[in-house]
Amino acid sequence: MTDLDPGKWLRRYHPAPGAEVRLVCFPHAGGSASFYRPVATAHSPAADVVVLQYPGRQDRHREPLITNIDEYAEAITAVLAAEPELPTVFFGHSMGALLGFEVAHRLEHGAGAPPRALVASGRRAPGTARDERVHLLDDDGLLADVRTLNGAAAALEDEEIVRMSLPAIRNDYRAVETYPPRRDRVVDCPIAVLIGDEDPKSTVDESLRWKEHTTGAFRLRTFRGGHFYLVQQAAAVNAELTEELSTLHRTPSAH
Repeated sequence: MTDLDPGKWLRRYHPAPGAEVRLVCFPHAGGSASFYRPVATAHSPAADVVVLQYPGRQDRHREPLITNIDEYAEAITAVLAAEPELPTVFFGHSMGALLGFEVAHRLEHGAGAPPRALVASGRRAPGTARDERVHLLDDDGLLADVRTLNGAAAALEDEEIVRMSLPAIRNDYRAVETYPPRRDRVVDCPIAVLIGDEDPKSTVDESLRWKEHTTGAFRLRTFRGGHFYLVQQAAAVNAELTEELSTLHRTPSAH
């Protein structure tokens, strides 16, 4: 059974007990909470920035991995539902965008206080499908795919660290690649989609289909860059998040 201790799942790099809004960050496949440390720095103390730490990486490296998106979403939903209620924006990159969507859907259906907005980055819409089997490749093949995504250069320079991370990366690739298209799944919160114009994992057309998954407002913004465009475009992405958080002060909750 998955350990639901909030102390293991949630990181607050810059605690902001007086904040009136919250930003919850969902890492990408194989990613860890520390990827979002610069985001926490940029938005604290104006927002309570909460970053998820998945099992099987960094300080949780000895814990069993979660093998599918639904199990991930159920665990995260339970952890976030126990948090003190604040107007909240979800921000997820790649696999994190799927998880943000699935958790938002569960929270909107009675599991807890849902987010007011979802910012989905670097991921095609939940109803789209591709025949992807990267998780079945050997270690060299998997590593080659990771490198094509132009991930954080510093992390990829250390071969030993990367290879130590391969079990978590392969596990998360499997979770994403076996995720069944959810064409009829819809959330009420607005969805903002951010993508890189050279991202091999999501075309503009696939990203536009996120609008089929919300009854609220939808917008898409394209940036120069590949799958990890948000590293090079950090200032612009943070500006997008600031705008989403600012709307929380102006828009009453529908729940």
